Amino acid sequence: MKFIKIMLTAMIFASAMGSATDVFAAEEISQSSNLPEIGATSQQQKQAFATDALKKDALCTKCHDESEPMPILSIYQTKHGVRADARTPTCQSCHGESEKHIKGDPAVKGRAAPDIVFKKGAFPLSDAKDRAGQCLSCHKGTNRAYWSGSQHQNNGMACNDCHKVHQPADKLLNKKTQTEVCFTCHKEQRADSHKISTHPIDAGKVVCSDCHNPHGSTGPKLLKKNTVTETCYTCHAEKRGPFLWEHQPVTEDCTNCHTPHGSNLTPLLKSRAPFLCDECHDGPHNSQAAYGPGAAGVQGGNGFATSNTSPKAPSSSSVGRACMNCHVMVHGSNSPSGAFLHR
Repeated sequence: MKFIKIMLTAMIFASAMGSATDVFAAEEISQSSNLPEIGATSQQQKQAFATDALKKDALCTKCHDESEPMPILSIYQTKHGVRADARTPTCQSCHGESEKHIKGDPAVKGRAAPDIVFKKGAFPLSDAKDRAGQCLSCHKGTNRAYWSGSQHQNNGMACNDCHKVHQPADKLLNKKTQTEVCFTCHKEQRADSHKISTHPIDAGKVVCSDCHNPHGSTGPKLLKKNTVTETCYTCHAEKRGPFLWEHQPVTEDCTNCHTPHGSNLTPLLKSRAPFLCDECHDGPHNSQAAYGPGAAGVQGGNGFATSNTSPKAPSSSSVGRACMNCHVMVHGSNSPSGAFLHR
């Protein structure tokens, strides 16, 4: 019995030593990676830091107070105004030290501009690269890893063109209001979203950032995935397959048939059947005869004829006007007899 107690004591001691070693290793990793401090460690340090930060802000807020036309002091209702957190920026962190703006510049008539101007008004707007650089000095990596070279960056946009830092509620971060921000530029997509067949954008169930990463992407059109089909499959998993019999345009690109932002044809189709199908299948079940002459039939002046060179009677596909009455498994079939997507 004594032997068992000795062995258990030794195992507990070894485990404790291992935990201590892990703690020391974690501390070394944290120091070597230079991670940002979450905040001051004691209440006294927190108070000292908050006092120092507010003193820096006071250089600006003694003029830019509640009388400003645009809300300035409401930044203290946001994450950027939490003074108990050492990572929280001050006014100078974003707008620069701006000494000439504060103390005056004899070479400039009136008051000199701040180092970084985010909103056009009394002073000229700073370059988009400089404005975005101020934000990216803290908000780097992850979703913003591909900002450089992205479509928005190449079009001279900066973070504050979409985000409102001083406002308690950023419309872009709320699903109910996000599309309002995007649609200020993307007006064609706004019009599409009000058509008969759309994603539930107005209801706030699907928003732009569900499919797109506005900060940059490796895929086309700022999509979050590498291809259109991968992006669609995040919601429409039943269309992913794999199928025994695949429909080539489906596996290639969903937008061959669908338009994602809205259409007057359900479900989000670019054209009606059979005309949509005829973009690839140019004849009634074969390519030996053109589709057009047989579409109008007798009513269009085309009589019945047996000659291959004469006008044809209307084909079954043109009369039914719905290829999917028969080819129901248009996205792919797993039936052994579904080579023509019949089942």
